[in-house]
Amino acid sequence: MLRFILYLAVFWLSYLSGTRATNQAFTSFGEMNITKCPITYYGQKYEKVFVAFNDSKFAVCFNGLYKPGIKNDCILMSGGAADRGHLTVLTKEIPAGSGVHKLLPNLKNAGECVNVIPLRDSQQSEIEQVELGNFGTQAILAVKTYSGYGNLDVEADAQVNGLTVSKQTFQIAETSRGVITDMSGCRLSGVVYKTNTTIRDPNICSTVTCDVTGVARALSDCGPMERCQGNDSCVLDTMCTVTASTVIDFVGRVHSIPDRCGYTLVKSTSIPHVQILGVFQERRRKDVSFLDHVILQLERQGVEIFLQQGGRAQLNNNVLTLNNTATIVHGVQLSKDQTGVTAKISGSNYTVSVVFDGNTAQIHVTGTSGVPVHGLCGNFEGKFSEERVSKYSATGCDAQHNEAADSTINCNATTKWCNLLWQAPFNVCHKHVSPEPFITACTRTLCSYPAVDGLRCQFLEAYARVCSHQNNITVEGWRSKTSCSFVPQNLCQDRICSAHEFCGEKNNAGETRCFCRAIFASKYKSTNTLGEPIVCRQMTASVTLVGCVLEDKGIDYSLLHLNDQTCKGEMDDLTHMVTFSFDSNSCGTVVTTNNSHIVYKNTIMTHNSSRFSIITHHDRVEIDFSCYYSQPDIKSWGIKLKDSSVVQHLRSGEWNYNLTMTAYTDPERIKRIQSNTEIQLNEKIWVELKTDGLDEKMVVVVTDSCWATDQLSPNGGLRYDLIITGCPNPADQTVKVVGNGLGTANYFSFSMFRFSGKTDSVFLHCKVDLCIRQSDSCTPVCNKEGRTRRSVLSLYDNENPVLITMAWTN
Repeated sequence: MLRFILYLAVFWLSYLSGTRATNQAFTSFGEMNITKCPITYYGQKYEKVFVAFNDSKFAVCFNGLYKPGIKNDCILMSGGAADRGHLTVLTKEIPAGSGVHKLLPNLKNAGECVNVIPLRDSQQSEIEQVELGNFGTQAILAVKTYSGYGNLDVEADAQVNGLTVSKQTFQIAETSRGVITDMSGCRLSGVVYKTNTTIRDPNICSTVTCDVTGVARALSDCGPMERCQGNDSCVLDTMCTVTASTVIDFVGRVHSIPDRCGYTLVKSTSIPHVQILGVFQERRRKDVSFLDHVILQLERQGVEIFLQQGGRAQLNNNVLTLNNTATIVHGVQLSKDQTGVTAKISGSNYTVSVVFDGNTAQIHVTGTSGVPVHGLCGNFEGKFSEERVSKYSATGCDAQHNEAADSTINCNATTKWCNLLWQAPFNVCHKHVSPEPFITACTRTLCSYPAVDGLRCQFLEAYARVCSHQNNITVEGWRSKTSCSFVPQNLCQDRICSAHEFCGEKNNAGETRCFCRAIFASKYKSTNTLGEPIVCRQMTASVTLVGCVLEDKGIDYSLLHLNDQTCKGEMDDLTHMVTFSFDSNSCGTVVTTNNSHIVYKNTIMTHNSSRFSIITHHDRVEIDFSCYYSQPDIKSWGIKLKDSSVVQHLRSGEWNYNLTMTAYTDPERIKRIQSNTEIQLNEKIWVELKTDGLDEKMVVVVTDSCWATDQLSPNGGLRYDLIITGCPNPADQTVKVVGNGLGTANYFSFSMFRFSGKTDSVFLHCKVDLCIRQSDSCTPVCNKEGRTRRSVLSLYDNENPVLITMAWTN
């Protein structure tokens, strides 16, 4: 303020015999650089001054050239006939207690330098000299006139934002000897305060003190989660930012999520029947989690709204179609634009909005003050287990994983990057939102996780959005300064990944794709496989490959096929798993046999484009897989006609089939022998050997031999042969064999007998083999005496045949 007018016999230059900077001349007007001697004018520090002559007035302004009616910080003075001048910066410390300080008792800080502006007329006559002195947060103005000035008084009008805050007139007798005055003052939220005063300001709900050095301090009645709405009234108005694995809560504390579970973010009685949850998952590393999706629980309606990556929103399990026009869903306004999805819930005394761009969620809450808010965004006390939501926390989600540090990460460079939030242009928001928690979140994440998928800019973006959404402050030009995207956008807009995937950058060109989550992918990386084990069912086989694992290997699934190039894999739209299927008679399946197996084999391979091009952009892929039938270990058991059939369940590799031996009393095989059926000696019975689950187009059953013993063991005691190498025993004319080697079932008949002089128990054993169907090569050819005329054993002989046993007794 222009409070002290003092006559100086000796002007400023007696104090400032120090370093002199280069002159900056001007005529009529000019822009002067004062970075070497900046001036703090009513609480605002300036490094430039704009000088101009206008209607015998000399204007020194700080925000541009003086124009009447335009908001600006200026000192307007009488300029006499002057129309030109120059500015010189003189640097020398003026210690506290100097003569200047004695003349200005409120001047407490030491002086550092002075900007000297001599003014002349067109004849180079000295007219006036103006000086602006730097005393830290304080500033002084000095004026001296010369004989060429004339007899007019000097008027000094101090303006802030175009309004006069102080005006003083000096008589020519005073200015001819020189005057000096204190220009210190305070400014807070655009309001100017006099030094050494304390004022209650209901517009900001605060008591403002402007101390003698020009530093303003405001003691607010509003809490850290509240905003003053004027008239000394505070309301709840706060924002929580959840980005990567960090939560910056409503009061600026930073919490790091330690695992991959679901947590309550916001819950309050001031927002009835509404909870906001956040679910976290890993991405490229097992030991760092990221916010995966946000859930709005509407308890009264009994529904949940999911906000997910890719700009997708779901109502329970139903996907919603959204655009930039708000859609009302159970009282929630939902909209979508290029930056993500916004959900807004309004009540009589509260408003909650959630903006989620697939990486960062920002929750803005307004309403009645004084009501506690719970959850990680609210009054969280550090016990994560108390905020964990079991419904959205998979078993083992809290398990800790350790991975080796990423050698590509330079934490020093990362810290420097994150500290950009302290610099311009972000500093326009510092008075309203501290950058410290955002810097903490940035460094914690980027010192442990690679700067990919737009992560470097994610924290800067989050800070700028808080400034804009909560405080209506636009951080201009931050994208150009940091080389972040010039267009705010959701990196993965409309790209939908499965539960075991996340969306990330494919390359530096901004293309995206779905990547495997680290824990999910680890089981395939550890075994160097591309998917799940082969599944063999009845006569079909399938193998499922993991889409994101294929992409990690640079394999395009659409170029893969089986032996038959028309047989390609099918990708599931939800899981992105790729399945190849074949049966025994399709897709170029090759059937082979060895001593113990019948093998169905196929191959997944890349399309052979060598016929059409001399180059290829894809690695060669060749994955063999097969299913097989095998003969199981020998198993025997005996029955005493308590049941007329024996069923043996066989497991052949991944294909299963059943073998049944059933006895009948009629040739049509209708009347099964039951436990109470009486069988007489020499009565004829029929025994059927039948399989279920074999591919009869490719495989047949051959009954190699059947024999009876008086003991359970097929090799013990007395033995009587009924079938020998596929043909009836020529010594027993009652034995007949039908359909042997023609299909998946055959039968034989014989007349009932018992062993002479021995036990009444008789055990029947049959040895059965599988044979690959090749015309009639599996059918035993017997002569009239029952002997085999042509050996076919080489086609179906096996080291592990099926042996099935039946027993009966009197």
